[in-house]
Amino acid sequence: MSFSVKILGSNASVPAHNRNQTSQLLTMMQVPFLIDCGEGTQVQLKKNKIKAQKIDYIFISHLHGDHYYGLIGLISSLHLYGRKKDLNIYGPPGLKEILAINLKHSQTALNYKINLTEWIYGEQQLLMETQNITVHSFPLNHRIPCSGFIFREKPKKRRIDRSKVIADIPPSKIISLKNGNDVFDQDGNLQYKNEDYTLDPAPSRAYAFCSDTKYDEAIIPYIHGVDILYHEATFMDNMTDRAAQTHHTTTIEAGLIAQKAQVNKLLIGHFSTRYKELLPMLAETKTIFENTELALEGYEFSID
Repeated sequence: MSFSVKILGSNASVPAHNRNQTSQLLTMMQVPFLIDCGEGTQVQLKKNKIKAQKIDYIFISHLHGDHYYGLIGLISSLHLYGRKKDLNIYGPPGLKEILAINLKHSQTALNYKINLTEWIYGEQQLLMETQNITVHSFPLNHRIPCSGFIFREKPKKRRIDRSKVIADIPPSKIISLKNGNDVFDQDGNLQYKNEDYTLDPAPSRAYAFCSDTKYDEAIIPYIHGVDILYHEATFMDNMTDRAAQTHHTTTIEAGLIAQKAQVNKLLIGHFSTRYKELLPMLAETKTIFENTELALEGYEFSID
């Protein structure tokens, strides 16, 4: 099943150098999740031929405008498109009030219901759970309450070894084998030994999104071993002091977090507008963590 992240915006603060503000679309088990919604996100969705009406889950990391100013526009557009199904939003304390004020003073009565869950800052929380997926928040170290998100597949069932299975095994017994059980006949005799007919489950995949944060090793236990880590890298290494003052991260620091967390791949983004060319930022990060890529708009990164 597909597991990929599409970059819709990668800039910090304001749009610049043909880069928009932070937003991503993560797709897991055919379910799309919108992560952050900077100004112009709905335009980016159209540009990338993504149907906004299919998005049922939105996650907002914090209340700095470059991460959520596109949300009220998207909500309003979904209303104008005639949306009827619920929209589930997970965001910081205060977001419910902000949305209510906007809708109140625009005299907008939405055609659909918004289910808004405000996460608790400073805690790891299970925000949502389906049959196959969990999404947790975890605290980041920024100037205002800010959370990262981890999207994980639940442990999978064992796989049937097609080279061993014979055609006359009933479907009910196939299911039992996939559940990890041995199969017995009606007299209690072992009929199919699980290890003879199944393979280990496919690995469960995980994606971690670390929005605005200063360098903080406290996040490592939350993100350890994920397949792809997105981590902000607002500045290059010669601006470490500026990064600390503004509660942001440098390229080298993002690489260190990825290295210490033993992730498979690192995506860096949230680029300061001072950088028109990004390849030097990539090269600097790679000196610490080789398997790094730029979170460039329009690019899609898949987890096999």
